Amino acid sequence: MTGEAPAGVPGPALPDAFFDRDAAQLARDLLGKVIRRRWRGLWLSARIIETEAYYLTDRGSHASLGYTEKRRALFMNGGTIYMYYARGGDSLNFSAHGPGNAVLIKSAHPWLDAVSDARALACMQRLNPDAQGRPRAPTRLCAGQTLLCRALGLKVPDWDGKGFDPQRFFVEDVGQEVPRLINTTRLGIPAGRDEHLPYRFVDPAYAAFCTRSPLRRGQEAGRDYVWMDRSGATLA
Repeated sequence: MTGEAPAGVPGPALPDAFFDRDAAQLARDLLGKVIRRRWRGLWLSARIIETEAYYLTDRGSHASLGYTEKRRALFMNGGTIYMYYARGGDSLNFSAHGPGNAVLIKSAHPWLDAVSDARALACMQRLNPDAQGRPRAPTRLCAGQTLLCRALGLKVPDWDGKGFDPQRFFVEDVGQEVPRLINTTRLGIPAGRDEHLPYRFVDPAYAAFCTRSPLRRGQEAGRDYVWMDRSGATLA
């Protein structure tokens, strides 16, 4: 939950070329990267721990339903922000290489360093309290796509169809590599909509804090998930 950065100054934003790649590769490589969001004088930060890849030809994707003005970001260049409403909350996606391909940021974990300190975490907790209005535990603060957006103050009308802004919202490589990751099927895909595709990727060090841990009791390697490296090669 800690890292290194110059005091008060985040590092450079990932270039558009980073996002202009195959969706599954992008989904794997986004694990360990940090979302930076400037909010009322503070840099709110969250480390990406769970992603899902989507393709135009994948029946579980929004793009497979066809082009609309609302879905235009999915058909734009890699690195375009696509946001939509999911279960009453906002959801964050980044377009990848090729029309209709994208990555959903499924969950993250608060990231504290010299740029984002305890004040930033407290701000995130104020933005995303629990059902009783109390500060949500840091481990659950970004444990889901809508919780993440709420904790970072990201709203569909503000960012859908936009590019990254290095002064307000971007993704940074803070040097936290995830060489070994978990690969499994996506969550919430209706039956008959390619729900079997293994396009969900999880950082094992943070598996307990993602939307639903693939390492929870009853899950078995080789049956319910596989170990994979960042290139996509299956590990023993």
